[in-house]
Amino acid sequence: MAQTKFDKQVEETAESLMFGIGRFLAGHPMDGEKKTDATFWRPGTRVLPKVEGHVSRSSYRAGWQRLTFRMSFLSAAAGGGWWTWENQETARGLIEHRDATLQALQTGGIGVASAAAAGSLVYGLLTRERRELMREWVVPLHQALAQPLAIAEQTDPRRYLHVPKNFSDDDAQIRVDLPVSLRFSRDLVADLITQKLALEGVTFSWHPAGRKPYLLVKKTRRPPKKAAFKDAKVRELVAKAPESAPVIGIGTGSQVVSVDLDAESPHILVNASTGGGKSVTLRCITCQMLHHGAQAYVLDYKRISHLWARGIPAVTYCADLADIHDALIELGWEGRRRVRVADELGIDADLDAIGPRLLILLEEVNATMKQLARYWERTRESGDPKVSPAIDALNEILYMGRQVRMHVLLVAQSATARALGGPEVREQFATRILARYSMNAWRMLAPEVHPAPKSTKHHGRAQVVIGGSARETQVLFFTETEAREWATTGKTAADAKPAALPTQPGPVQLQKPPADSPVDAWNTTVAPAALDPAPAAPDPGDGAPSVPATSPANPAPADDDQAVGLREAHERHLPDITVAALRYARANDRTFPKPVGKRGAELLYRVGDLKRWARNRPRAAIGTTDLD
Repeated sequence: MAQTKFDKQVEETAESLMFGIGRFLAGHPMDGEKKTDATFWRPGTRVLPKVEGHVSRSSYRAGWQRLTFRMSFLSAAAGGGWWTWENQETARGLIEHRDATLQALQTGGIGVASAAAAGSLVYGLLTRERRELMREWVVPLHQALAQPLAIAEQTDPRRYLHVPKNFSDDDAQIRVDLPVSLRFSRDLVADLITQKLALEGVTFSWHPAGRKPYLLVKKTRRPPKKAAFKDAKVRELVAKAPESAPVIGIGTGSQVVSVDLDAESPHILVNASTGGGKSVTLRCITCQMLHHGAQAYVLDYKRISHLWARGIPAVTYCADLADIHDALIELGWEGRRRVRVADELGIDADLDAIGPRLLILLEEVNATMKQLARYWERTRESGDPKVSPAIDALNEILYMGRQVRMHVLLVAQSATARALGGPEVREQFATRILARYSMNAWRMLAPEVHPAPKSTKHHGRAQVVIGGSARETQVLFFTETEAREWATTGKTAADAKPAALPTQPGPVQLQKPPADSPVDAWNTTVAPAALDPAPAAPDPGDGAPSVPATSPANPAPADDDQAVGLREAHERHLPDITVAALRYARANDRTFPKPVGKRGAELLYRVGDLKRWARNRPRAAIGTTDLD
């Protein structure tokens, strides 16, 4: 029998009623259209794609919340009906007293209306700041982030943007719930947040793991404007710092920023443009290490970067390319000796038994490395390796690690892989200090930190990157007088001796390694006994001549061991320096060589010492890097 139109209507009505009851009990929207990502147990945070029109607040509620509200409404309606049926007789009596009832209803209505008006006014006043926050800041931020985060514009911004009213205050925290897909640019999102909320000095903490990824934006206190060593509190912090962890500066919230050379990073890279405070940063670290008994090699191609360190007994200052070249080779020998000693002593060895802590300050690596390579090209002989042995020695020191207590403090205007000798060499610097940097420099040296903090021209302000996080820091400022005073007190004042590395007995010539052996550009043919330290040279103050170590690559000529007076030194060995200049330097320059003897009333000096002093004496900064 054919189904009539009435039967179809009854069937459709019954089906709709059953679906309605099912949606009602399941907590689903009654119209059957799901508009948000809400589930039965979890509230919604954003509107689903391709949803048009207004989305009510109830669409964001979890299913159990909607079901609870519906059941409460039905219970209230049923209770009201039952109460009305039970009080029919009372209702008939009220009808009989209509005038009194109307008067009571009128009075009650006025009271209810007044209370509602007062409540609305109070609610409006209490929520005024919140509504202004939504109108001026949250909604515009939502409109900017909707497309990058792939969020529908109909989404209620309060569902995923948690912006407090005091978001511009110090220590305020903003939370942004992120989509699970994470298909967005972190840099773009961070840039939009800082621009739309007019934020400065904030940090971004990304938490992409799990089904509820989110971003925390924190506004932190800036470091102090100045951190001078003359301040009593700063001086106390420096005095309390451990021997292996010099204080770099003061960070946000007055927190001390330091690096442990034994536990975190044996080497430090300082990258900054001109005027970024590279030498000030190294001065801060070096004088603290010297205070605790360390020794330092200052390889200063500019000659005048660390005048405060000249003449300090524990410092060897090399400014001439030849001396920098020889010093690096000697430091390479010392590193190998320390590795052998550490191996013999075992894992429980006392670090002091390996040797004093050695700092190697390499200034302006961009120019120095280039000139070292060119210097070797001009001086090497047939059969010598093509790669400069000084550069190979530096690379080997970087790979030796913290066990040998040798630390490289490297300064560069642009620490490219080419300038340092390869990307693997740059990775040896776990601690990187950047100041007045470009975005390219940040992406090159600290790509793991997103987004890159904005560079500032504030004097002494730098970003210290350790362990994948950047800390804005006000670097401690030591004047040259303060740095020299601090470096020459403490352990160095009592028991420091001039920094001297083990010498190689006799002239040792660099030789080309055999074809079947690993390439080692600075390997030399030397007896095993040569690895042991040579006896310390007698102190010139005792009347015995002081004979500095000769370089294994450049043995001293025979006349360098002669003892001559200043006039004879000018006439035969230093014609470019007048006798008057030599006498003035003897009286005023701390680095002038000590006399090795007397001839009547005339003081005698070793020729090699005078030549080394002449090469490394302080002069005006060089204006070219061309050896020619």
